[in-house]
Amino acid sequence: LLLLLPLLLLPGPASGGRRPTTPDGASANLTVAVVLPERNVSYAWAWPRVGPALSLALEALERGEPPLLPRPFSVRVEFMSSELEGACSEYVAPLNAVDLKLYHDPDVLFGPGCVYPAASVGRFASHWRLPLITGGAVAAGFSRKREHYSTTVRTGPSAPKLGAFVSHLHAHFNWSARAVLLYVDRKTDDRPYYFTVEGVYQELQDGNNLTVTVHIYSPDEGGPDTAVHFIKANGRVVYLCGPPEMLRQIMQLAQQENLTNGDYVFFYLDVFGESLRGDSARDPFKPWQQSPGQDSGLREAFQMVLVITYYEPQNPEYQHFQTQLILRAKQKFGVQLNYSLMNLVAGCFYDGMLLYAMVLNETLSEGGSKKNATHIIEKMRDRKFQGVTGLVSMDSNNDRDTDFNLWAMSDTKTGKYEVVGHYSGVEKQIHWLGRPIPWVKGAPPLDNPPCVFDVDDPSCDKTPLSMLAIVALGTGLTFVMFGISSFLIFRKLMLEKELASMLWRIRWDELQFGSPERYHKAAGSRLTLSLRGSSYGSLMTTHGKYQIFANTGHFKGNVVAIKHINKKRIELTRQVLFELKHMRDIQFNHLTRFIGACIDPPNICIITEYCPRGSLQDVLENESINLDWMFRYSLINDIVKGMAFLHNSIIGHHGSLKSSNCVVDSRFVLKITDYGLASFRSPSDNEDTHALYAKKLWTAPELLQKGHLPTPGMQKADVYSFGIIVQEVALRNGPFYIEGMDLSPKEIVQKVRNSQKPFFRPSIDIGVHSEELAVLMERCWAQEPAERPDFSQIKIFIRRFNKEGSTSILDNLLSRMEQYANNLEKLVEERTQAYLEEKRKAENLLYQILPHSVAEQLKRGETVRAEAFDSVTIYFSDIVGFTALSAESTPMQVVMLLNDLYTCFDAIIDNFDVYKVETIGDAYMVVSGLPVRNGKLHAREIVRMALALLEAVKTFKIRHRPNDQLHLRIGIHTGPVCAGVVGLKMPRYCLFGDTVNTASRMESNGQALKIHVSSTTKEVLDEFGCFDLELRGDVEMKGKGKMRTYWLLGERKDPKAI
Repeated sequence: LLLLLPLLLLPGPASGGRRPTTPDGASANLTVAVVLPERNVSYAWAWPRVGPALSLALEALERGEPPLLPRPFSVRVEFMSSELEGACSEYVAPLNAVDLKLYHDPDVLFGPGCVYPAASVGRFASHWRLPLITGGAVAAGFSRKREHYSTTVRTGPSAPKLGAFVSHLHAHFNWSARAVLLYVDRKTDDRPYYFTVEGVYQELQDGNNLTVTVHIYSPDEGGPDTAVHFIKANGRVVYLCGPPEMLRQIMQLAQQENLTNGDYVFFYLDVFGESLRGDSARDPFKPWQQSPGQDSGLREAFQMVLVITYYEPQNPEYQHFQTQLILRAKQKFGVQLNYSLMNLVAGCFYDGMLLYAMVLNETLSEGGSKKNATHIIEKMRDRKFQGVTGLVSMDSNNDRDTDFNLWAMSDTKTGKYEVVGHYSGVEKQIHWLGRPIPWVKGAPPLDNPPCVFDVDDPSCDKTPLSMLAIVALGTGLTFVMFGISSFLIFRKLMLEKELASMLWRIRWDELQFGSPERYHKAAGSRLTLSLRGSSYGSLMTTHGKYQIFANTGHFKGNVVAIKHINKKRIELTRQVLFELKHMRDIQFNHLTRFIGACIDPPNICIITEYCPRGSLQDVLENESINLDWMFRYSLINDIVKGMAFLHNSIIGHHGSLKSSNCVVDSRFVLKITDYGLASFRSPSDNEDTHALYAKKLWTAPELLQKGHLPTPGMQKADVYSFGIIVQEVALRNGPFYIEGMDLSPKEIVQKVRNSQKPFFRPSIDIGVHSEELAVLMERCWAQEPAERPDFSQIKIFIRRFNKEGSTSILDNLLSRMEQYANNLEKLVEERTQAYLEEKRKAENLLYQILPHSVAEQLKRGETVRAEAFDSVTIYFSDIVGFTALSAESTPMQVVMLLNDLYTCFDAIIDNFDVYKVETIGDAYMVVSGLPVRNGKLHAREIVRMALALLEAVKTFKIRHRPNDQLHLRIGIHTGPVCAGVVGLKMPRYCLFGDTVNTASRMESNGQALKIHVSSTTKEVLDEFGCFDLELRGDVEMKGKGKMRTYWLLGERKDPKAI
């Protein structure tokens, strides 16, 4: 991207039209290179944010505000991206920086803002002696200027300045012993939380000599539980750096663990103030909220949470700049920016441009050169000036002194946050604004309370016991606890042994895979594939001509279902081992049996019992299966039994109940699958596909909104899914059927998620099902989870109105088998008719390829032997001038021409006792007298056919050349041949012998629109006495010498001759 900004800064006199020059003789041009992320505006230093800021700065300099450059300058800005696939790239940035240096030789470089790209480019800039000015690159490592980054100038905030502010906080509150740091470090992209908290760690650990303990927060490794236990064990002054959701989760658990009673203080490092901004999730300045206008119960807990942000400039110039920045970003880049602290970084780039122009002006005024980077960099040190972001104060290390705000809950009733302290980076002191911090106990907590962390201090031992008392007490406790402890230890050892043995583990080579023909009778099914979503727990596939409802294989001689997991590897944490143990322990008739799991990368999969009848969704969508209400109630009852057991088990809930996760075994017993093993599941909520929304048609509205709920909430969500399945079973119109409406799954899911009254639900038709069943559905999919019944209540409800339920189990089973047998008979009859129809089509196709008698031999499995024929007549023809015609026509026109011509010929030859051998291009070959002999009639049949074809070609019209006539050339010869089927693939019935060659020579030596006949054929025709022939004479033929030939003129309609 090239941005050219012709800029005249305070035009001075130029005589004779000469271009202004600098003191070093170079032309008065200034090249500014920029390396920043091109599109991702989640970076505060993205080009759509910084580009307008640089434009505004250059325009201000052009207007002389402030007057910096005393002569005309032409400024050119060259931009190249540091972004790869939406993220900062430490590979792309230095490569593009080298290109900018090589092809444009810039005078100054702006950016990068991301830490890793800035590290590489900063080293290059130092080597090139090129000033590098950035409003980003916050990491503490960039403070080591003399080692690697001698030309790097940071005009924006940096992590060491944040550490200096925190150090002043500790000095003010007299915290000199301990501190705890918790941060999120995803180790992807630019690790913003790590580099933000890095400055705090270095300042406290190295500068203040505190005991600083660090914990990396990870939702997958203990999450808030581990974080809260770490805090309790290590300190009372806590610094948190991560997304707002992490803060709320930690504070929620901290409140439960009584860590918000005033003994702890939590500083949330939110430099851009994202948690204080109002959005759809919370009101402005209320970071504790989870939804606007509602008290999530965290308001009291957040009384001990202080938020640290950058200081937002209050000068009118910055307010005007921010408005212009948002407007320019919308106009030039099509990006809608918000009024937020992230715009401060763009302002810092603006001030960086002013700083460079100011120093460059002084350097040129002193007779220096714009290429003297060392001199320019030195003049920037310890400089102060008024920029668009207020007072810009550079320290001796060319890092800007940064201001910060400290926010606290000023009103504990409303929970609203306000600024209580402002840290001035220039003055190195905190200005308290008079609003008191609402300490729960009226004063700041102690960072190192006595006898909490220093337990080795002898003064903490308040009740010393004598050795005799200790021995006596220990002996007494030993006898009391021996039995209990022995039992608990034994249980724990057995549990650990079971976990370590990994009885669930199946190695990939223990699974056998083969052709589905080996076991399709046991594993296949004739049910149709689902059209609305994947079937059998997203496992349903087809293999060859047999339909298999899941990826299957053999394990210890049994067919098993194999569900592949879209993960590169599974970390066998203790939680995962317990999940696998619980799955193996669960045994119930209406839950598919968990057999084991394979964790051999890349073949990570779950192996379960295979149910060959497919899923409930497939059964319902297969119209060939008749389901009476006894059968339907039986299926519904099976679901209720399975879910009731699952809810009472240690697993607790399903979470993804739908008809495709209810499978039917060979005895038509319904079983629930795809439950448990949460660690193996891969979330796919970031997708936006039809299949994803089709899977969510059964999902409860509260689960669509929040993604995950506590176990009681998940159980109520399962009841909602059960209600959708009942409607699916009752109407058999697919999941979430709405009468009179044709909505896509995405539209349905969005309407359910929005939860607007009247609540969007499927249709109910009491003309098809009972009114009691309609009431059950409505109760199950009630909007409020508390109004939905649990499965134990549903079981009683179904038993009450299921009038068929009084029959015995044996009668029910016999009825099921009878209905299944009837379905099979009907299915067999349908498939038999389909088979006979396909057989007829195949035979017709075979008869078109081979002679009827030959085809019959092949059908009987006989070998077709070559056969000699004493006398047959062969016809050859081609089109004179076909090569020239093809050259003047398109390939498609040639194909259409030949298709029309041969379709006409094929219709004519059906009237004669002849066999069409083949067509090659424009050549057409026909024979009579084989494979069924017809005496000497073969010559008469061929010549009559030839006369008919010749007559037809005279009236044949070429589609794309209607005024041209085809000139057919025909040759006929009679003699012996040998015929047989040649080859295994694409077998052809072929003729061999000299007669074939002679017939071909007759055609090639003939003339257009004439029938050329050999003397052998003429002798046979003379026996009929009804054909007019004209002597042509002796004709020289290749490989044959001279042959006497004749022209066939026509046939006399003499009744005697006929």
